Amino acid sequence: MASIQTTAGGMPVLILREGTKESKGKEAQKNNITAAKLISEIVKTSLGPRGMDKMLVDTLGDVTITNDGATILKEIDVQHPAAKMMVEVAKSVDNEVGDGTTSAVVFAGTLLERAEELINKDVHPSVIVDGYNAAAEQALKLLEKIAVKVDIADKDMLLKITRTSMDSKLVSDDSPVLAQIVVEATKQVAEKTDAGYKVDLDDIKVEKKAGGAMRDTKLIKGIVLDKEVVHAAMPKKIENAKIAVINSALEIEKTEMSAEIRISDPQQMQMFLEEENRMLKSMVDKIKSSGANVVLCQKGIDDIAQHYLAKANILVVRRVKESDMTKMSRATGARVVNNLDDLTAKDLGSANLVEERKIETDKWVFIEGCKNPKSVSILIRGGSQRVVDEADRSMHDALMVMKDVLEHPAIVAGGGAPEAYIANELRQWSSSQEGRAQLAVQKFADAMDAIPLSLAENAGMDPIDTMTELRASQSKGAKWTGVDCRNTKVADMFRLNVLEPLVVKQQIIKSATEVVSMILRIDDVIASGKSRAPAGPPGGGMGGMGGMDME
Repeated sequence: MASIQTTAGGMPVLILREGTKESKGKEAQKNNITAAKLISEIVKTSLGPRGMDKMLVDTLGDVTITNDGATILKEIDVQHPAAKMMVEVAKSVDNEVGDGTTSAVVFAGTLLERAEELINKDVHPSVIVDGYNAAAEQALKLLEKIAVKVDIADKDMLLKITRTSMDSKLVSDDSPVLAQIVVEATKQVAEKTDAGYKVDLDDIKVEKKAGGAMRDTKLIKGIVLDKEVVHAAMPKKIENAKIAVINSALEIEKTEMSAEIRISDPQQMQMFLEEENRMLKSMVDKIKSSGANVVLCQKGIDDIAQHYLAKANILVVRRVKESDMTKMSRATGARVVNNLDDLTAKDLGSANLVEERKIETDKWVFIEGCKNPKSVSILIRGGSQRVVDEADRSMHDALMVMKDVLEHPAIVAGGGAPEAYIANELRQWSSSQEGRAQLAVQKFADAMDAIPLSLAENAGMDPIDTMTELRASQSKGAKWTGVDCRNTKVADMFRLNVLEPLVVKQQIIKSATEVVSMILRIDDVIASGKSRAPAGPPGGGMGGMGGMDME
């Protein structure tokens, strides 16, 4: 504590527990702003197509190599409370729109940096927050104004948008092949509603296996199960499959209570075993009579039942995950049957081919060629486990971007063009603001410029020259001018097919502004002291608890 208040009699007054730290006013703000800025510094260099990757090593020594903002911040163990808030920004943007996580954190960090300049000039944080909120509202209106509507049927346009999302990732070289897969998969599972399209990404199952090259990645119009066929004598390949999806065990239930059967005659023993066999055989006959030649079972299958199924030439996979069962029924049109007695030919799903294939060292079952599957699989391949993991993250971002566009068909150009345009417009608009809020709006505009600025820096361009050129052509009204990192020059990004969904840009502005307002409003940080370890030896009974300082 900085100063201890005393009563008239000179007795100290302590309201916070001993060991509690408190920082107030400017000092508290400075600490919080510095911590949040440091987080944005970490991810800043990974923005854009020329951004660098980060190697993250966790406590177990597992390595992750990525340039996905959300993944970087999720993997780092952040201690400072204000820094944790920045990590939450990345998470919320990731969950909502899937892309733009790095931009959101960089933008929030720059907003705080600019706010700090004003705080040092004695502008009150509340004034800055009001100015920022007004500017954010205006920025969102400007985005709406310049956004371009997209025709969902225009596949070329969708491919360009997907490729933009992938171009800043490790998979950029193979983006033509992968973008095609992403667009097809998302369009396949999109459901038409009154308001447009709805996409549930749970319907797209992404499996990854190291080996092969990235361009061996395939879209399977059906499901890949990372299981093998249960019995060696069963067929490994079935064409024109009729698939039964069963949620009950193909085995004799053991009784709940402990029961005993007393047998006085060896004949009875034989009858008992035969009866068990007969029950299992009748289960298999039920499946056979429904016409199924492939069975996917969520539970166990008795050895004897496996034998009968193999004799009947039926391909069986057991202990399939529940989520895969649901996807299976959406892909093949099968109904998940909970009771074998209910199984009829109507409940069966269909697929052109069910086959067990060897992928690297594992055997997996592929169910493909479904008529109009509402659930599909993407099998990602790549040179090593790290590459496949990063490809999986890039695929997730691309699928989210595709979902955003199908659900809200409007786009803007990328490459920092919309940010530069908004910054320019806001500077002119700031003059209409009253008093000191005007300064905050101008700082907001400066912070918007941080996105094209970081893109230029990461591409090795001269930041000052680039920004001057960019502002000049923006003020002439070329609103799609942005930073072309590939060719390190300022260019029309729309013509270069660098396109991003409008919702991603909106979410970046909303999330960043909200978290910055929250951090700026904090003027007092009170941190409790850590609880001390027990004083006594371990296992010393309750005696050791005396020294425990409970929080």
